[in-house]
Amino acid sequence: MKSKVQARSSGRRRQIRTRSQSKALKAQRLARKLARYQMVAQYQIMTRSRVRAALREAEASTSSQAMGAAFTRSRSRETLSVQGRKKPRSRKRILKAKHPSQNYRVTDYFPIRRSTRKNRGELRSEERIRLNALIQSGKEEGMRVGLFEGKGRGVITTKPFQRGDYVVEYHGDLIDLALAKKREARYAKDPDTGCYMYYFHYRSKGYCVDATKESGRLGRLINHSKSGNCQTKLHPINGVPHLIVIATRDIAVGEELLYDYGDRSKASLEAYPWLKY
Repeated sequence: MKSKVQARSSGRRRQIRTRSQSKALKAQRLARKLARYQMVAQYQIMTRSRVRAALREAEASTSSQAMGAAFTRSRSRETLSVQGRKKPRSRKRILKAKHPSQNYRVTDYFPIRRSTRKNRGELRSEERIRLNALIQSGKEEGMRVGLFEGKGRGVITTKPFQRGDYVVEYHGDLIDLALAKKREARYAKDPDTGCYMYYFHYRSKGYCVDATKESGRLGRLINHSKSGNCQTKLHPINGVPHLIVIATRDIAVGEELLYDYGDRSKASLEAYPWLKY
């Protein structure tokens, strides 16, 4: 028999040996556990991918079978409906058979829908053509001559005008500035002769419309007012400027036509004080 000391020492040796091996055993167990986890995870991934692939294959086979069944049913219906009568050819084939040498378009069978609305350019062009014809014709409608105390003759409307409407042309002899100065000097010598000369510039050149001569045109008789209902405007026709009178507001029947002469010179104001108003 072993003594107690030997038994104790041998027991200690066994206990110490077990502790030294515990770490290695734990590491081995952890490694085996980790390996098992990895194998399970890979198996799950493979299983999921296989299940998805199987589901896709099942869906594809199911849809193809359903499409095939639907196609079979539709073909069977067409066969049943067509039985006993001849299938007509399409319109395109008929047309090609009748006229094999021509190419057809959709517009050959259906008319093109075009808008009847006019753009701004077309409307302006039409209005300019209408105004040119009206100026060249010399027609003066919707006005008459009236007498006013302190002013003499004037022009009164006999029809309403809207803002922007053409009223009348300031018609007379279109002359250059040199001839205009000579005529103005000659008119100044005769106190009974009024002055109906309108000076303006067109394309960097000075002109004058001399309407002093009695002609029966009404544009020359329109009186002056700073707050008139008309204004003058240049309107060229084939490169020749024309002075026209345009309504600046709506004008009722019976109103006097007035526009601003625009002459503010000292000599003119002394000779014609009514130019101040």
